[in-house]
Amino acid sequence: MDHLPTDAEPNKPGTGSNASRTPVGASPHEEPYVLPDEPRVSTSVRRRVEGCYNRLARTGLPQPLESLLLAEFDLDVSADYGGLPIRNPWGKASGQLSMTDTQVAEDVAAGLGFIVLKTVIAQDAMGQQTMHEWAPREARMVVEPIVGRSGRRGWTVTWKGRGWWKSFDEYLELIRIARSLASRNSPAEPPTLIVPSCKYHLPASADEPWRHGEYEYTTQRLLEAWQKEGPAQENTPMPLEKDFSPTLAGDERAGQQEQVLRWLRTVPQLIRQAAVGSDGCVKTESQAARAERAVTASCPVHVGLKIFNALFDDAFQIAMLRAIHEPGGDRPDFYIYADRLFDPNREFDGKRGVAYGGPDLSDRNLRVMTQFAALCRTGQITSPLPWSATGNIESGRMALEYALRGATSFQLHTFFQLPASEFDMQSGPRTDKVLHKLYFHPESGFVVWMHHLAEVLSLPRRPLRFRDVVGRLELLPPGAG
Repeated sequence: MDHLPTDAEPNKPGTGSNASRTPVGASPHEEPYVLPDEPRVSTSVRRRVEGCYNRLARTGLPQPLESLLLAEFDLDVSADYGGLPIRNPWGKASGQLSMTDTQVAEDVAAGLGFIVLKTVIAQDAMGQQTMHEWAPREARMVVEPIVGRSGRRGWTVTWKGRGWWKSFDEYLELIRIARSLASRNSPAEPPTLIVPSCKYHLPASADEPWRHGEYEYTTQRLLEAWQKEGPAQENTPMPLEKDFSPTLAGDERAGQQEQVLRWLRTVPQLIRQAAVGSDGCVKTESQAARAERAVTASCPVHVGLKIFNALFDDAFQIAMLRAIHEPGGDRPDFYIYADRLFDPNREFDGKRGVAYGGPDLSDRNLRVMTQFAALCRTGQITSPLPWSATGNIESGRMALEYALRGATSFQLHTFFQLPASEFDMQSGPRTDKVLHKLYFHPESGFVVWMHHLAEVLSLPRRPLRFRDVVGRLELLPPGAG
């Protein structure tokens, strides 16, 4: 019998707490999608995709899967995570499904492009954590259907529990084991990229000092663990996601817009200084421009900010994206957009305030990134940063909606937890089932929609490259969607 992941429980449609929700601060609903409901491809392509889908549902996925995609569909799925090369664009987002070596081993064997480990809570050398409330020693998850404001149906996961609750040393050991597994067992090159995730101290007001000791101790220990294993990636900087989690939206720290923008402008500098052994002092722009450029150039950490959906309107989401793109040496190297919505009024398991996903999440994310893509296209944002998409990515079609707006990779969490009945591949590891449906579903899969885009965008063939689709939203001809 195929069980849901640890402690996850499915609810019947319409019976759960997530049956219908309205995102706080959202604009009146507008459909943000540019792709049509059905792919426009030749009968030959459709038949080949359907045949492959049915065959692999019986036989399982071959490895490396990229070879099959290239041989049967002339499709090159090489991608980038935050500017670092990965074998394919699919990754597992940070959460309950990336906190053990067994979970990592399954994902590496299945050939995921990258894995973001469970978020650890930063601490200083004495073990003190200012964000300790994000490390409760409990975790319970419920998987349930959800209906968006558009009427579209989807899935969401509600859980009790936040960040890593085991010891910091155990997290460091997980990094070492995960790196070793990726180096030894990845089915092809480049090996699965292992990405630590961390929640660092964030001051609640402008008067509260930054806890430099947490940044220094945590960053240096993470880097030591990451560099210890994985010789195949020894020249690669450590990618690190600074997690602004969805539950942060409901915390009093996030109630002031200027304070949130200050976090985004300051955190990358603190992480880099910690990684290169700086004295930890935050310098003014006039003092530090040259020093920041030097730190950025030599930093062994590739800093990514995981942007959250704040309890404000879309204009503030754009303000956050503008803040991380401001010129200077303290910009992040990349970002992740955007974590789950937050409902401060809902309760789960006796706790008020619930993060949730589903169609409302992808609707808002795509709406905001459409606006931001227009700012980049018109030159209002110079040197746009690479970004990884997250948020209700439940099909290849949805992934490509994000890619058209500039996403170079996709990280999923909820989709890995759906009931077995949602997958046509009924045997084999859960990650294989997910990739089978994401790639090969005849109506919603990545392969058929890449061929759709090849036609409407007149993309080069042999091979058809995923990288050629990224950021091509403005080139879609009228009526293509």
